[in-house]
Amino acid sequence: MKKILVANRGEIALRIMRTIRRMGIRSVAVYSEADRNSPHVFFADEAVCLGPAPSTQSYLNADKIIAFANELGVDGIHPGYGFLSENAEFAKLTEKAGIIFIGPGPDAMRIMGSKLAAKECVKKYGIPMVPGTDKAIEDIDVAKKIAAEIGYPVLIKASAGGGGKGMRIVEKATDLEEQMQRAVSEARSSFGDGSVFIEKYISSPRHIEIQVLADNYGNTIHLFERECSIQRRHQKVVEESPSSVLTPELRKKMGEAAVMVATSCNYRSTGTVEFLLDDKLNFYFLEMNTRLQVEHPVTEMITGIDLVEEQIKIARGEKLGFTQDDLSVNGHSLELRVYAEDPSNDFLPSTGTLTKYIRPQGEGIRVDDGYEEGMTIPVYYDPMIAKLVTHGKDRASAIQKMKEAIRNYKIEGVITTLSFGLFVLEHDAFLSGKFDTQFIEKHYIPSKLAPTQKQNAELAAIIALKYWLDKQKEIKPVEATPTNWTIRLTENN
Repeated sequence: MKKILVANRGEIALRIMRTIRRMGIRSVAVYSEADRNSPHVFFADEAVCLGPAPSTQSYLNADKIIAFANELGVDGIHPGYGFLSENAEFAKLTEKAGIIFIGPGPDAMRIMGSKLAAKECVKKYGIPMVPGTDKAIEDIDVAKKIAAEIGYPVLIKASAGGGGKGMRIVEKATDLEEQMQRAVSEARSSFGDGSVFIEKYISSPRHIEIQVLADNYGNTIHLFERECSIQRRHQKVVEESPSSVLTPELRKKMGEAAVMVATSCNYRSTGTVEFLLDDKLNFYFLEMNTRLQVEHPVTEMITGIDLVEEQIKIARGEKLGFTQDDLSVNGHSLELRVYAEDPSNDFLPSTGTLTKYIRPQGEGIRVDDGYEEGMTIPVYYDPMIAKLVTHGKDRASAIQKMKEAIRNYKIEGVITTLSFGLFVLEHDAFLSGKFDTQFIEKHYIPSKLAPTQKQNAELAAIIALKYWLDKQKEIKPVEATPTNWTIRLTENN
């Protein structure tokens, strides 16, 4: 491959392009009118505008992306994550156009893109799964019968879902019908597919995912786990690797299970197999994400492997250059997703202009972002500003580096989740490793951020006042010399 188009925006587009450039390959950026001045546009060797800001008219316009790729002589398309990254039809259209899709094949993507199809695919391997239905449920009476057999609470989930959409927890039978209708409606509006299924709700689980790599020659390996239990609205906020609760034996067992999941659908490229882990350390297959994950940097930090580079090598037909036995966990890594959201107001988006933007620096600190000072956070896309990543010799040192990095990350103009990240890192439950996906519900009280926010506001006010006073000293008063106009005014009075 001599030229790769990155069909994405912001921090992930820029992160992918850095690897592309290091590999001696030319890059093509695509952008919407709202992203015309984004760093990824200027970093690329070439750039083309897809259209207006709404993603349906730009980053989700598969036909236009492929047309530009053909026009510019592109050899491969990297979808990043989000947008078209898990769209099997886009992968198929790309390959039909004679362009390499840097990701899994359309068939594997289609199977794993449906939670029901994925369960059907992997069950012959004896991988533990949460008790529940193996087909879509439409009849409410059938749903009630199944829920009664499984036992409440149950979880209604969209088959084609993700990000918590089309998901409802039902505590008792009287709520089932209403919640099922809501789940179906949300799934249909979000994914165009109203299929839902029911499974046992495992209260307070941990969310553990395993990174896998597979080439086109039957070689599949895992790159250990990521702990993703700190979530808000079913979306991850803080991730780390390795998990503080996995034993070497359990890590090996879960890794082998993840490899079997990838093997079950003839997977190639990078992928992530997600599991739920209960309080007795029993794990259950949840789903497979057929793309690069947002939190992939923590895996790169503990293994030293560039996952984007491996994706590209696999896509151009190379064999994996290492085996499972060559891999080991080196130290500990954390990632904080820095969102333009207000953690004291239910994490609602906080759009605006970055009036100050200074990144933290230092050994073991990595910032993947796509913004510069003076840029505006657009309302059209996910409000994530950056991924702040740290690496240390152990968990304690990685946490300490993250706390220092948060304090040195200067962002003004919008409210961010930096203060929430600091709250998590200083909480006893997180420090002890005794937490689960209910961390926010159990421990987080927005008012606890108030003292920090007040202190920051007071500091900002003091800095602003000092700046104003310093400027006042520089201003010299202008002497009032009389003019003909002022004289005439005086005489007339």
